[in-house]
Parts: sequence; C-alpha cells; structure tokens
Amino acid sequence: MPPNPLKGLATLVVDPYAAVAYWQRALRLPNPGEGSLPKAVAGKRVVVTGASSGIGRSAAERIARAGGEVVLVARRRAQLEEVADGIAAEGGTAAVHTADLSNPADVERVAEEILATHDGIDILVNNAGHSIRRWISDSYDRPRDFEITINLNYLAPVRLVLAFLPGMRERRHGHVVNISTLGVLAGPPRFSAYLASKAALDMFTRSIASEVIGDGVHATTIYMPLVRTPMIQPTRAYDNVPALSIDEAARMITRAIVNRPREVTPLPGMASRMMYPLAPKAADRLVGTVVRLLSDEEKEPLGGGAAEA
Repeated sequence: MPPNPLKGLATLVVDPYAAVAYWQRALRLPNPGEGSLPKAVAGKRVVVTGASSGIGRSAAERIARAGGEVVLVARRRAQLEEVADGIAAEGGTAAVHTADLSNPADVERVAEEILATHDGIDILVNNAGHSIRRWISDSYDRPRDFEITINLNYLAPVRLVLAFLPGMRERRHGHVVNISTLGVLAGPPRFSAYLASKAALDMFTRSIASEVIGDGVHATTIYMPLVRTPMIQPTRAYDNVPALSIDEAARMITRAIVNRPREVTPLPGMASRMMYPLAPKAADRLVGTVVRLLSDEEKEPLGGGAAEA
C-alpha cells in the first residue's frame, strides 16, 4: 500500500519521531535506530506499570523481544499472565506482580516484593495512570477525583522511584521513564485533576534528575500526545483528532530508553511552551474555545472519557 501523505503529516504534528518511522516503514527505508534497543535493555530488569494492556503491554513486549527481563505490574492478574505467556512463547522473560497502584500500601508492598524477587531494577517505566475529563463546575462536590489521580499518577510513581532509586545509584546505572501528557504543556480545560497530578510528577522528575545524573542514573519525561486506545472511545470529540497508534506510543517509550533524553516533547508541546509565557490570557482563551467547539455533550456522558496516561 502506498504511503498516505495525510497520515504522515498528522503524525509529524503529534510526534516527529513517529513521522520518521512512518515514512521509513512506508518507503521501506532502513531505520538506523532499530538495532539499538537490544543494546539498551539486554539482560536488564525493566519494570513496566500498566502492562496488562495498551501502551504498557506493547512497550513491555518490545522490550522483552529485545532481550530485557520485563517485570509486569498492573491490577489484573489474568491479563498480566496472558502478556507474560505471550512473551515467554517468543523466548522472552517476564515476571508478573499485581498491585492496585492507587492504594499507597499496595504500592509499597509490590515494591518490596519486586526487590525481594529480582536482583535490583535497572529501568523503571511509570506508565500506569488514570484521567478524569470533567468540567470544574461538575467537580465542586467531587474532591475524591483529585485524590484518586494524585495517588495513581503522582504518588505511586514517586513511591516506586524511592524504592528502586537507591539500588540504581549504588550500581551507578539506571533509568526512570515517567509518562506524562502533552496536556501539561497545553493546559486544556476539563482535566484539572489529571493535569495537576501529572504536573506534580513532572516537577518531581525535573528536581531529582540533576541530583542523580552524576551517579549514572537518567530521568526522562515523555509528554505523550493523544493515543488511539479504548480509553478515549467514549469521547466522540476525539474521533477526528490526530492520534498515535498504541504501537507508535510504545515506540516513543523504547526510543526514550535507548536515547535517555531528559524529555520527549512533541511539536504542539513545544509551541504551547513558547506561547504561554508570551500571552497567557490569549492562550487560555484560544485553548478554551477550541475545547468547547470540540466538546459534544449529547454524545458523551457528563465527565465521560479519558485521556492517555
């Protein structure tokens, strides 16, 4: 099938790296980065949260195929075991550890369990997350929404970092990959709980990065754009919005593991980052107007839908 220029252009907007990969595949060009993942992960123990489905599953499978020893973490044991069985069938190595990451006690339990079972962790991919899409006027009596997102999107990754970071620094190598969202840079309405939790994780990562890099430990934030997963299906406003596929999002993670950048920022995020300090009120009005035009209250339930974690 010949390449689709429109898809190539749309992908360029949300993720330039994915656009390059798209044209390489479409035109059958060699990808000079394909062979570097095994070098980055072979023989290393890699924790991936939210690994039972979607982006986390795809990333874990790619890491395992490249020789990484994957530690799968999520709530659903049956789905995790299915992923682990598939990895084993291809000759890879995967371990299953279930946990409810929104429960602080369960996060600490699973971290202790992982450290007791495996000989240290080399790479941590904090992928699990939950989004709530709701107007602030519909959140006045719902402080629980903010507590849930803070526990899962911020405090759970922090607890895992605190558990695994000492070993990384002692061995003088390691990598923490935190999945944020493009929304942190754009600040769209209806995501106050979600974006606040991700912004907290961003600042945590930014602060520790300068402390640990001298010990051979790297920290990466990926500002993930919209991804075409079942989570966004209830939100009809996303039907015609450019979005990455699950595999393209997983490749963003594996490229980050290979290159270990401080951050991965798609083009719209760079534009938002430059525009907001120059004209914050104009940016607020522009983003608010666009979101209201895209919203379709008749097709989606109040507060319904979810964005990528």
